[in-house]
Amino acid sequence: MTQPRSYVHVRNLDKVYRSKQADIEALKSIHLDIQEHEFISVLGPSGCGKSTLLKCLAGLEPITSGEVILNGAPVKSPPDNMGIVFQRDILLDWRNILNNVLFITEIRGAKRTDYEDKARTLLKRFGLEGFEHKHPWELSGGMRQRVSICRALLDNPELLLLDEPFGALDAMTRDDLNLELARLWQETKKTVLFITHSIAEAVFLSTKVVVMSSNPGKIDEILDIELPHPRALNVRETPEFGEYVQHLRGHFTTLGVLQEG
Repeated sequence: MTQPRSYVHVRNLDKVYRSKQADIEALKSIHLDIQEHEFISVLGPSGCGKSTLLKCLAGLEPITSGEVILNGAPVKSPPDNMGIVFQRDILLDWRNILNNVLFITEIRGAKRTDYEDKARTLLKRFGLEGFEHKHPWELSGGMRQRVSICRALLDNPELLLLDEPFGALDAMTRDDLNLELARLWQETKKTVLFITHSIAEAVFLSTKVVVMSSNPGKIDEILDIELPHPRALNVRETPEFGEYVQHLRGHFTTLGVLQEG
C-alpha cells in the first residue's frame, strides 16, 4: 500500500514579534508534519498562536527561524495551490456575490469566463443559488461565510487553510457548515488545516487534532481521531466521540484553561 506523503513539513519553527518595548515570542520549536489528504484541526486557548501558525504556513507571516516546506518547496510567500478562509469573511460589499467569488481570477490574472460556471456550481452547492447578484450586506453571516469558502475553492487548491471560519455563527448554521465541509473533504481529499476553539468541532471534522498551549505557543499533543468517515452529526452521541472530547477537555483542565465543576 502506498504511504501518504508529507505535504506540509514544519521543523523548529520559531516566531518572534520584535518591538522597541519587548519582543513577543509567539511560537516556539514547532514541529509538525501534515500528510497529503489529512484533515488537521488546531485546538488551543486564545493567544496560543494558532492563527500565527496558520499565517506562517500560508506565507503571510515571515518566520523567525526554522523551516516550512510545502509540497517539497520552502514557503516564502503565499503559494498558488492554497485557498484560505478567515473568521471574518472579508467580502467586498460593493461587488455582488458572483463577482466576489470570481475576484480570485483577477488576482491570479486568469480569464473570468473560464471560471464562471465553476463559481455558479460552488454557489449552488453551498445553498446560494439565486443569490449571485445580491450583495454581501444583503446576506446573513452564515451565507457570507459560504461565499468566502466558495471563493477559496474556486481554482481547486490542494491545501485549504481555515482560521476559525465558523466561530461567529449560530449553532445550527455551524452544524450545517461542519457537515458541508466534511462532505467536501470526503469527496475531494484536499489537505486541510482548520483552526478552532471548539473541542467537539475539532473531533467531528478531523483525522488528527493538534493541541497547543501558550506563552509561548507550542504543540503539546497530536491526537489521532479514529472515527470512521463519513461522519453524521449523531456520531457526537457515541461513547467513542465522548472519550475524545473528554481527553481533550482534561488536557485543557490540566493547563488551567478550563475549570472543573
